[in-house]
Parts: sequence; structure tokens; C-alpha cells
Amino acid sequence: MNLNTAKKWMNDFFESLIENKDYLSDLDNPIGDGDHGINMARGGEAVKEVFNTKDIETLNDLFKTIAMTLLSKVGGASGPLYGSVFLAFAKTSLDKTEISDDDIVILFEEGLKALKNRGKASVGEKTMVDVWDPFVEALKTKKPTLEMVDTLVEATKPLKATKGRAAYLGDRSIGHIDPGSMSSGYLFKAYLRSAS
Repeated sequence: MNLNTAKKWMNDFFESLIENKDYLSDLDNPIGDGDHGINMARGGEAVKEVFNTKDIETLNDLFKTIAMTLLSKVGGASGPLYGSVFLAFAKTSLDKTEISDDDIVILFEEGLKALKNRGKASVGEKTMVDVWDPFVEALKTKKPTLEMVDTLVEATKPLKATKGRAAYLGDRSIGHIDPGSMSSGYLFKAYLRSAS
């Protein structure tokens, strides 16, 4: 993956967030503040604006710019979580003009580590970690598919939230897709599309 492919990946991701703003907020309504879509779309718009005004010449610069923009523009838990992910991406891509398939695995592994550190979450707690963990594992062993990403996101539905805002609902959080997992699904799908 070179800078152009990475830009394509990021543009696709942020377009998905903007297009699905209402759906993401609808997912967040029953188990959160109902603003995940609004927040993520705001971040997406802000990133696209920065892309139009700033010359981004390296992968590190690309991911760092995204991280800082999301941290400053996205409210709630999403800003710090996604900001941490992209800062990890930036650190991993430092001094690289291209990312190999092996590097991609490391990139996502570091993103997952940052996510776990920031959110103090582990698998089974109905958070973004529930899609990140199996996606990273799949990257190591086989090529994940778009269908597989859908399956991972759907798998958060029967989980009971024990972390974050949704944890207050206890059993009532069961039966709802985790909105952060859905937006992460858009990130993974955009990556798979850019890599194909």
C-alpha cells in the first residue's frame, strides 16, 4: 500500500461515515447517546476539508493528520478511540513510503493495542474490540472478506455491554449492534476495497 492507496482507503472510510451518519446514530440511540453517526460524520467532513487544504506527502503525515483532526473534532468516546488508532497507524508507518502486507498486519495490530489501552476493553464486552480482534487475526491467516466484516459486526448483537455508556443498560444492551463496531466495519471494508 502506497500513499495514494492509503488516501483512497481513507476517503472511502470517511465517505462511508458521512453517508451512513443517520444509521450509525440510529444504532447508538438505544444503547448510547445517539450521536455516534453525527460525531463520526463531523470528523469525516473535517478530515476531508484538511485533505483539500494540506499537502500530505507521507503515510505518517496522512495518519497523523487524521488522528489530530478526529481528536479535535469528534466528541464522546469515539474521538479519543479513533484518534489513538490513527496515532498508532502513524507511528507504525513512520519512515515508510509503502506498507507491505506484513506491515499492514502490524499496522492493524498496533491500532488494536492502542484501542485496548485507551478504552481498557477486551473481547466480549460489546465494544469496537469485538470486531478489531478477530479482523486482525483474520489478516494474519487469510484474506478477510467484506462478508466476514458484516458477520463480525453482526456478532456484537447478542453480546451484553459491560463497558462504556451501553454498560448502564445491562441486559437491555443485548440485541443491538454496537455502533463503534459498525463504524470500524466501514474502516475494514474500505481497506479491503482499496487493497483489492
